[in-house]
Amino acid sequence: MKKTGLFYGTSGGRTRKVALIIQKEFGGKAVDLFDIKDTRVSDIMKYDNLIFGTSAWGIGDMQDDWETFIDELVTLDLSGKRIALFGLGDQKNYPGSFADAVGTLYCRLPNKENIIGYTSKEGYSYYYSAAEKEGKFIGLVIDEDSQPELTAGRVKKWVSQLKKELK
Repeated sequence: MKKTGLFYGTSGGRTRKVALIIQKEFGGKAVDLFDIKDTRVSDIMKYDNLIFGTSAWGIGDMQDDWETFIDELVTLDLSGKRIALFGLGDQKNYPGSFADAVGTLYCRLPNKENIIGYTSKEGYSYYYSAAEKEGKFIGLVIDEDSQPELTAGRVKKWVSQLKKELK
């Protein structure tokens, strides 16, 4: 498998925590981590496999550092790159905008045909999410507020799926 760059935005530390779990599940050195606030376009362009992660703030807003970087990201030619997404949200307190930020990230990305890692929405309880397309999540969705005990298992299953999709 080609080297993967994982780019995350975090304000409270939970997205970084999930990014570290993902990196560990991949075997550590197979994935390089980048906080999006310190990322340059050249960092993204050197990888064939990309993982982007963001949390949702308030009523589905994207994490601040992603808000700053997204306009630059959408101008890039990401054709030929495999892209996986993960997002954090709170389905109990924000059931009408659950994990919307990762859905916004998805909507803004060019080359949607390159996005991999869609997951089941089974086991979640919400009534709307911009992260849901055609009955599935557009990537891994984590709820560290209401279901933290499920995070490790969800990450493990998703990374196993990504390893197959990246071959």
